[in-house]
Amino acid sequence: MKEKLAGTILLCALVPLAIIGYIYIAIVGTFGDPSRARQGVRALDHFVNATIFNGYAWESVSSHAWRMRHKRWAKIVIYITDKFQKNHCQRANKREQPIIDLMLSRRLNEQTIGKKEYNRR
Repeated sequence: MKEKLAGTILLCALVPLAIIGYIYIAIVGTFGDPSRARQGVRALDHFVNATIFNGYAWESVSSHAWRMRHKRWAKIVIYITDKFQKNHCQRANKREQPIIDLMLSRRLNEQTIGKKEYNRR
């Protein structure tokens, strides 16, 4: 229950900021320094992966698609990204898989708020 309450409160604070951030990314990406906007796009990519595609928060949609390449949605993502950069999803997964493995080995995907005992390895 504590985790749900904390998540709800955090979500109420983050959603307005996320909307402002999205607008900022669009403006800065179009008229300003694209390297600054790139970080926001990367964070948005990870957010979409975690919420829409039920992936890990530290993984991009592209990397997740490569891991799940036998699924229909992943085949579509791979097909589209290949139009822009050949083997994009495979490259993303090769770059991100060590991070995924580390996060899982450290159990960073597990609940921490409201859990009685949390042991780090």
